[in-house]
Amino acid sequence: MITVIIAGGSGTRLWPLSTPNYPKHLLNLIGDSSLLQAAYVRAKALGDTTYVVTEASHAHHVKEQLPELPEDAFLIEPGRRGTGNCIVFALDIISRRHAHDEPIAFVHSDHHIRDTRGYVRSVKDAAKVSNDARKVTLVGIEPTFPSTGFGYIERDGALSESGLGYKIESFKEKPDFETAQKYVKAGNYLWNCGYFVGSFDTFISEIRRVSPSLTQTFDVLSAVAAAPSAEYDAAYLSLSDLVIDYELAEKSDNLAVVPATFDWMDLGSFKDLHDAVEKSEEGNHTRGENIHPIDVSNVYIRNEEEKPIAVIGLDNIVVVNTPDGILVARKDVSQRTGEVAKKLQNKA
Repeated sequence: MITVIIAGGSGTRLWPLSTPNYPKHLLNLIGDSSLLQAAYVRAKALGDTTYVVTEASHAHHVKEQLPELPEDAFLIEPGRRGTGNCIVFALDIISRRHAHDEPIAFVHSDHHIRDTRGYVRSVKDAAKVSNDARKVTLVGIEPTFPSTGFGYIERDGALSESGLGYKIESFKEKPDFETAQKYVKAGNYLWNCGYFVGSFDTFISEIRRVSPSLTQTFDVLSAVAAAPSAEYDAAYLSLSDLVIDYELAEKSDNLAVVPATFDWMDLGSFKDLHDAVEKSEEGNHTRGENIHPIDVSNVYIRNEEEKPIAVIGLDNIVVVNTPDGILVARKDVSQRTGEVAKKLQNKA
């Protein structure tokens, strides 16, 4: 199996820890390794071949974190053009180097997963379903609460007697809370974590069937003789942004899904991060030096500088100090950090 780790996001909702030049998948948020390094450990458990798609602005950091990968394993976008183009870019490169019937798993670099064995089992099940049914197959996460921050996959009947995979009835956008409650209660909805599995032949066949825009991307890129090259970069930069969920998932009526058998967290806010890290009996987590909490509970405090931080008599808050900025927020609204990060990017 070939694993492609998508590592190009900007992670604005974890500002000021995450920045465009050093996004969240490069950070040590939990334990001593970065999210990207943890994703690579899982990829090695899946198979012998791993590629990393990343963006030019922080490609050197990605290479530094994964020194054992050869140079040609890094597929570098000269600029961000959306997940749709990113995936087709990887498919084109893989088609030049590997058999077209070998399974390919597209996974993300910024997810927190503890159960590697369950992860491997689920992705390999998805590869089997894709091979047997000739369908691009997704991995869906059993919802544990009525999230309004994730898209949902409505699954239909089982594809075979094995019960490994299911037909997909529909994709649902991020719902309001009442709708999310109905999805969780129904029992046949899964969170869409953005993992796609299939061979090159299966992907391209479906792309040509349902997405003229992604088809054009593939035709433009595959027409360039040398990749990588300056001509290839220019061709990629000529593309408009395309999102894989809109261009493939929501347009296709011929996809399958495998329910995950592993734990999963998308660290999309400091609340999510606080839920994932170890905490004291009072629910507090501190990381860094010169932190001085007094009479606090349910707080996340991180200090990336030498100056002291004092937090007194507060609960349900996030305090983060880095050379790039200081964040103080109520934990339950900390996802709005992205609004600040985008404003700062626009001013840069």
